[in-house]
Amino acid sequence: MVTALIGGAAVAAAAYAAKYGIRAWQAFKARPPTLRKFYEGGFQPTMTRREAALILGVRENVPITKVREAHRRVMVANHPDAGGSHYLASKINEAKETLLGRTKGSNSAF
Repeated sequence: MVTALIGGAAVAAAAYAAKYGIRAWQAFKARPPTLRKFYEGGFQPTMTRREAALILGVRENVPITKVREAHRRVMVANHPDAGGSHYLASKINEAKETLLGRTKGSNSAF
């Protein structure tokens, strides 16, 4: 009699553990995917090195080659000929010029 009672308790515990495991797995699968966090702010009137680095996805003090690679990568994704925005393309170009030290203010046409 005691053996049957212990066996029943073990089966019930295993059932509850399985139920909890299934619910945890379903909750894990239903969660939204974690996406990369991007800069959510608008553009400043005069572009700073910090803002330019955020736009290109690099650090403020990087070699010229890294700035050019980042500019090419971002520009390919946002080029106006490929359906991108002219405004964003001008801001991307302005960010490159700012990081390369060739800007005298806002060169944006917008």
